[in-house]
Order: sequence, then structure tokens, then C-alpha cells
Amino acid sequence: MTKRFLDFASLALATGLGVAYLTPFAKATLASAVTVAVYAALTWGNVSFNLLLIPVIAAIFFVGVAVSARVKTDDDPDPSLVVIDEVAGQLTACLILVPVEWWTMLAAFLLFRVFDVLKPLGIRRLEAVPNGWGIMLDDLAAGVLAALVINAALFIGNALN
Repeated sequence: MTKRFLDFASLALATGLGVAYLTPFAKATLASAVTVAVYAALTWGNVSFNLLLIPVIAAIFFVGVAVSARVKTDDDPDPSLVVIDEVAGQLTACLILVPVEWWTMLAAFLLFRVFDVLKPLGIRRLEAVPNGWGIMLDDLAAGVLAALVINAALFIGNALN
């Protein structure tokens, strides 16, 4: 494959198949919203899809590491056009052990965005990992944290009923 094709393919994947070009600001939020919408449309009312989601997230994560490393520059180590990290992180936040409903998807979206922006519990340190890994790892960690919070709240809520 030629370098030109690899650069184009990397940019296409890194930008969430062009989603990042749809808005001049809040690219990450738009990518997260599109991810939730696509996920919800594919899985509405079905929790068994989550078993398939784990290898999908892993594939997106490793592809994201590679394409992020190609797209980033020394001047911009985490370009706003790169949103494949939001796709992986948001899908991780959707790993909820109940059927998909509007409120679970809203919770997954909001918690992921909050944790992605605030980067609590040392998540910010993951950004320093080089070569595309840091771009992906901090969002994956934010997604894991969002999924843990949602599932813990659901477990506690069910236990109290």
C-alpha cells in the first residue's frame, strides 16, 4: 500500500469516518453522541450484544492506537480531529448489564463525557503514554469508569428494591 493511501485511511478512521469534520467545535462530544446513537440502534432492548462489544472495542482500540500515531504531530500530540478514541471510550461506557434503554444510554453518554473531560483518578496521566497509546488509553479509562459507575448504581438500585 502506498503512503498516501495509508495516510488517507488513517485520517478517515481517526476522524470517525469523517464525523469530526461535521462540526468546528465539540468534535469529541459529537463523536460520542453518534457512537451512542449507532450502538442503541443496533442493540435496543438486547443485552446479549455486550458480549460481542468487547472484541469490537479491542479492535477499535488497537486500530485507534495505530491511526492516532500516524495522524498526530509533534506540534499537536492529541489533535481534536482524532475522535476514534471517543468511539472506543463511549462504547466501553455502554457496557451496561441491562437492556439498552434511553436512560441507560443517556447515563453512559453523560458519564463518559464528564469523565473524559475531568479525567479523574489519574486518568490524565495516561495521556502521556507515547505513540498513539495515550490518545486511546485515557478515553478507554474514562469509559471503564463510566461503565463501573452505571453498573454499580444499577446493582445498588436493584438491591434496594
